[in-house]
Amino acid sequence: MPNLVTIPKSLTKAGDLVLIPRREYERLLGGQEKSNKRRLTQLDRDLAKSIAEYRVGKSIGPFDNVKDLMRSLRSRS
Repeated sequence: MPNLVTIPKSLTKAGDLVLIPRREYERLLGGQEKSNKRRLTQLDRDLAKSIAEYRVGKSIGPFDNVKDLMRSLRSRS
């Protein structure tokens, strides 16, 4: 007789349920962590660049409304 596992409906309400071996799950998670680290590093670089540009005055605003923002953007082009 095969092994039988009952999965509670509360686990399947969110959508599809996929079962994979733990080793495969850990391998997939490891790849995701590396990808997230790369993205975070790029995000850190972009943030540092933005802060540096703000400090030397390369920013506009703040604006009270969209109309003022659009007027400012059009005057710069």
